[in-house]
Amino acid sequence: MADLFSDEWMKSLMEQWNAEPELSDALAQINFNSVIGYGFDGEDTPRGVLDVQNGKAVSAGTYNGETLNWDLRASFDNWNKWLAKPPGMMGLGMAYTSRKLKFNVGDYGAMIKDPRMAGPFIKSFTVMGRA
Repeated sequence: MADLFSDEWMKSLMEQWNAEPELSDALAQINFNSVIGYGFDGEDTPRGVLDVQNGKAVSAGTYNGETLNWDLRASFDNWNKWLAKPPGMMGLGMAYTSRKLKFNVGDYGAMIKDPRMAGPFIKSFTVMGRA
């Protein structure tokens, strides 16, 4: 397994993202476009980036200064815990309110209130566990 958020890992995430209809197809229905950064809490920049256009991941790799719509951060241990056992809606809410999952960029509250985005967001953790 490649290191979490490495170039190789992010490219694997892109493949898994596009292979999961509950994620890519669901987001395509709402014309979801975002550049998503993933990294560790306390670091200046994310480690990996995923560019999603119309629900499909079109590029992925090491973060190189891209302008982000979302920047998700957590500790190494929390990421590994969630990848081994993806959280549901309640688990993500608890992670957010306890600051175990941080959104350095992006509006968690607006996203989680929109079922068209909340379901795919939760599914993204399952997909990340396959990368």
